[in-house]
Amino acid sequence: MSFSPPRTGRLIVFTGPSGVGKGTLLRALRDRYPALQLSISATTRAPRPGEVHGRDYYFVSREQFQAMVERNELLEWAEFAGNYYGTPKAAVLQQIEAGNWLILEIELEGARQIRASFPHALQLFVLPPSLTELEHRIRQRGKDSDEAIEKRLERARVEIEAAPEFDIQIINDDLETALQQLEQSIFDQ
Repeated sequence: MSFSPPRTGRLIVFTGPSGVGKGTLLRALRDRYPALQLSISATTRAPRPGEVHGRDYYFVSREQFQAMVERNELLEWAEFAGNYYGTPKAAVLQQIEAGNWLILEIELEGARQIRASFPHALQLFVLPPSLTELEHRIRQRGKDSDEAIEKRLERARVEIEAAPEFDIQIINDDLETALQQLEQSIFDQ
């Protein structure tokens, strides 16, 4: 399928708990619609295997991140699981002004900040079919300690309670069904 964004740029905010499958959904969506752009966030966390600086994230030190905050260079930022994450403001504004459709995959606090500065952004929230399934997915990744998993699940409970704040909620139980709902949410608005 091909998609050419209209001249008017659009900001799409995409969030949900860690381990819910946001990355998998976005990869599948971009495979179908390569014209959709993904925002690249800055983070203080260490790269995971296979992640590349400038493609997946801008990996920066805590000091560099704090300097970005002080210089008001971030559209939004938050601390999650002991690390900072934020969206470089200039890159987002440049993409929107160029007429691109830009997806921000961000955490709950960042999504709330975006809502305040971009009230017309489409806000999507991805839910797991259940907390039990979410725990299974996080454990299956094999990337986190038991303590980190418990923190992620605790945070997920809080995030799931915030789902009604978003324009659209998508339950990621079956990938193809969730992807179809995501497509309808983005293109039928």
